[in-house]
Amino acid sequence: MTSKLLVALAACLAAAIAEARITEIGVQRVEPFADGASFGASGAYERVSGVAKGELDPGEELETTARRETLEETGVIAGDLMPLGHITYQKSRKQVHAFAGPAPDDCQPRCASWEIDQARFVSLEEARRIIHPDQAPFLDRLLAHLQS
Repeated sequence: MTSKLLVALAACLAAAIAEARITEIGVQRVEPFADGASFGASGAYERVSGVAKGELDPGEELETTARRETLEETGVIAGDLMPLGHITYQKSRKQVHAFAGPAPDDCQPRCASWEIDQARFVSLEEARRIIHPDQAPFLDRLLAHLQS
């Protein structure tokens, strides 16, 4: 039986903020949509895939943010979590913190927010293929923990 793991990422930005909000959308892929039908003068429809990035609520702890974002975006209530540390994106220099923990036995992630178009459990191997390369250390740390 394969163990399902939930990895929750929480963006941690140093700036003081007044509210949680999407601050950036990182486009990862653009592909034709609706058979390339035209949207008037704007051109053909396209499906844009990417990652919405936000900020912490004022005074919110990193793990609390990870739990909130996981619930808001996938409908999954996270159980016990362990920190996987942080990484800094090479290009943007933004820092991201991650947490991991076992997913509840009966949980089925779903798209619970407009911010995502797909929610599912994947193997560590597939995760390595689909995540941003700068996030690979999170998977390495998770694997080291699972093997200890």
